[in-house]
Amino acid sequence: MTAPGRRSSTFTRLLRHGFTDPSAAERLLESPELSAVRNDPVLLEALGATADPDLALHGLVRLLEAQGDRELLDTVIAAKPLRDRLLGVLGASAALADHLARHPGDWHALVMYEPRDLHPGVEEFEQGLAEATDPVSLRVAYRRCLLSIAARDVCGTTDLAETAAELADLATATLRAALAIARAAAPDDAAVCRLAVIAMGKCGGHELNYVSDVDVIFVGEAADGADEGKAVRAATKLASHMMRICSETTVEGSIWPVDANLRPEGRNGPLVRTLSSHRAYYQRWAKTWEFQALLKARPVAGDAELGEDYLAALEPLVWKAAERENFVADVQKMRRRVVENIPAAEIERELKLGPGGLRDVEFAVQLLQLVHGRSDASLRSGTTLNALQALAAGGYVGRADAVQLDDAYRFLRSMEHRIQLYRLRRTHLVPEDEADLRRLGRSLGLRVDPVAELTREWKRHTGAVRRLHEKLFYRPLLDAVAQLAPGEARLSPEAARERLVALGYADPASALRHLEALASGVTRKAAIQRTLLPVLLGWFADSADPDAGLLNFRKVSDALGKTPWYLRLLRDEGAAAENLARVLSAGRLAPDLLMRAPEAVALLGDGDGGGLESRSRAHLEQEILAAVGRADGAVQAVTAARGVRRRELFRTAAADIVGSYGTEAQPVEADQGALVDLVGGAVSDLTAATLAGTLRAVVREGWGDTLPTRFAVIGMGRFGGHELGYGSDADVLFVHEPRDGVDEREATDAANKVVSEMRRLLQIPSADPPLLIDADLRPEGKSGPLVRSLKSYEAYYRRWSLGWESQALLRAEPVAGDEELGRRFVELVDPLRYPTAGLGDDAVREIRRLKARMESERVPRGSDPKLHTKLGPGGLSDVEWTVQLLQLRHGSEVAGLRTTRTRAALAAARAAGLLSEENAAILDEAWVLATRVRNAVMLVRGRAGDTFPSEARELAAVGRYLGYGPGHVGDMLDDYRRTTRRARTVVDALFYTG
Repeated sequence: MTAPGRRSSTFTRLLRHGFTDPSAAERLLESPELSAVRNDPVLLEALGATADPDLALHGLVRLLEAQGDRELLDTVIAAKPLRDRLLGVLGASAALADHLARHPGDWHALVMYEPRDLHPGVEEFEQGLAEATDPVSLRVAYRRCLLSIAARDVCGTTDLAETAAELADLATATLRAALAIARAAAPDDAAVCRLAVIAMGKCGGHELNYVSDVDVIFVGEAADGADEGKAVRAATKLASHMMRICSETTVEGSIWPVDANLRPEGRNGPLVRTLSSHRAYYQRWAKTWEFQALLKARPVAGDAELGEDYLAALEPLVWKAAERENFVADVQKMRRRVVENIPAAEIERELKLGPGGLRDVEFAVQLLQLVHGRSDASLRSGTTLNALQALAAGGYVGRADAVQLDDAYRFLRSMEHRIQLYRLRRTHLVPEDEADLRRLGRSLGLRVDPVAELTREWKRHTGAVRRLHEKLFYRPLLDAVAQLAPGEARLSPEAARERLVALGYADPASALRHLEALASGVTRKAAIQRTLLPVLLGWFADSADPDAGLLNFRKVSDALGKTPWYLRLLRDEGAAAENLARVLSAGRLAPDLLMRAPEAVALLGDGDGGGLESRSRAHLEQEILAAVGRADGAVQAVTAARGVRRRELFRTAAADIVGSYGTEAQPVEADQGALVDLVGGAVSDLTAATLAGTLRAVVREGWGDTLPTRFAVIGMGRFGGHELGYGSDADVLFVHEPRDGVDEREATDAANKVVSEMRRLLQIPSADPPLLIDADLRPEGKSGPLVRSLKSYEAYYRRWSLGWESQALLRAEPVAGDEELGRRFVELVDPLRYPTAGLGDDAVREIRRLKARMESERVPRGSDPKLHTKLGPGGLSDVEWTVQLLQLRHGSEVAGLRTTRTRAALAAARAAGLLSEENAAILDEAWVLATRVRNAVMLVRGRAGDTFPSEARELAAVGRYLGYGPGHVGDMLDDYRRTTRRARTVVDALFYTG
């Protein structure tokens, strides 16, 4: 007897053998069924070798209780093969233990005498199911066969691929048995039709899970002399009955759901179609994913000849799928959609669908099969691992990458199998309970610290898949142009061309030349490029113009290739490489700015010297004024100021592109208005700082420290409203005031010379973009003097001011020069733009008349007015004039309206109840969208424009910037028309009739 407080030797031995509840195990070993062998070391060692010794012992006791004799126990102790198989199953699967407790005689299925017992196929499984005549007996026979598969699996007799193939063969035999039962129940229906069952998905690919939907497609034809319509109806009844036999729950549970939703038109289409109907659908209506699904099609049951005819008819169409427009984008978009539909709480535990999961491997392999299987029949396998091996053998995938993916796929599928085997439930989620994780780890051979080892291996393999699955497409393209080791397979030139075309490259020959120039050779630079380019090529392919992205990358690399920090930045700083890829492939403006000073690529990094966050006006002005102070003469000073402007324009454009495209580290900016405000504020601040530096340079060169007259620059239009775009001119007014004792004429001459010199210096041809100064909003327009004194402005506005000038002054804001003079100018114009008495009816009618005339006269001939962002209905002009009319009418009473910014004034009008929240939101959405389109046009084309581009690739690039994927340009234009049409309705109500 064990002394109180001391543990028995049995308790200690049980702990040593891996039992987690030794006390319960001791009690089970004391049970009558095991009393004769409870101290047998062979039994304890065998139990300790299982995934869950506690579970195995419990299952063994239940099975022995159900037996009623010693045959099983004696055999277990005497025969090691049976002992390992039986206890292995009982320690891995509570569901199969339940089955054995209900059907204790089925343990004989684990006794294997013949070599064919170790590797059964469809024929052997059909023999195992032969006596099943109804759904219940079919389930019992199915589980009996499953026992043998699980036993070979957990004992290591079969590997992952062999186990998955056996499960698919058992499914094939089960479908045949179920169809036979259905035919026996309806002989009249069976007589008038031919029915073929085509396995799809993992069953078709010969790689099935323990518990999975079995995907099928049905093909029906009339038997000789039968009516086709009657035959299809009969085939539909047989198919439906067959599905129910497998799927419905009985006293023995269900087998698995039979899913026919991969058929043409999905669940909305007929369950059974004739072969000609299938062919017509796939020729005319099928989507890319449907051809991808057909990769795994395999006839498994019913009329074998009809099944082969189905394959022969559709297989040629499968290998033409890669020629479809937007093929790669469609496949990748479907993969992203799958990930987006995973609940956030589950995504990190998703073995199948999560990032780095099984679906990533399968999608990558299938995409490469579709691209290259057209010309290489060796790739046409429905089994993922076989296809991956063939891709590596043909040089379509790097051998090292293929080995890593093969290892990862086998490990993740083995995890999935063991998780499902426990309860025989369909799941792809890694459990959270520690006991479940321990069983799972031990079942995979991880015995020292099962939970920690499992987690480490799982994360290692998913990390490898995430790293490799997109790179798979691009690394072999480099091998095709690089010097490879002898005997290493490579893509042929034609295969490389096919892949580049499929990935969206319009000029594959040039792309291959660029890759060769970048990646060939044995230098450290070429080695780093070979590491970077597979990922960069994927990012380029995600844009509307991959060719431009690659060409621009070559140009930047040629300019900076010998600079030690350049490739190190791209290799070591996570954000830099993806940011650069997005910027180089998004259009012409940002690459053009970068090419003029390639060292600005450092801004794309995430280190201390980089960063895309906009700098404040004060910071910019300080830097520019310091550069001006160091310069030798005005030309050199303004050149330095324009250089800062170019760099900061690039920073702003890059931040805008990255925010619009999104990256792995930074998702797409959800608030489109925030991107508009970012660009408008940054470009306006930069323009103001540039003007301030230019003014300082001109004054210093011509007059030293002090100009004879005080001088200020007043921003107008979008400049004053902090809403400049990339291609906007700087609308300004110039105001001066003679210093004490200075003659008026002398002061005016000095002010005019300043303006003339500023405009000249900012437009000198150079590598930097010019800054055009537009003073046409001054009194008397182009006919009036460029510069006026403050007194002259006061006299003019008092006597001659027109309504449009008061409206234009709503945007007036000092931006450079004498701050006190600027403040006094604002005080002068405030009564004009915010009249105390509001606007009279005549003034309102005049504004409306002017607006109507502008709409009819200024829209360019040949352009679609509905797509003109500035003057079209619901465009910028409509929204701005509506807001400005509210400002003129109510600005004196509502403080919030006294702002130069359109969106801020709109928000203030809404807060003051001058328009409804809904109408304000409609106007704001239209204004933001039109502004985004203008910014996109400038980024894409490198020159300003108010309408959507007509060239297809440019239009697609605008769409990509606005968040529309490949093939959705029409949706973009429809959405623009719909948004602006709603805005025009509001404008008509508020501006013309309000």
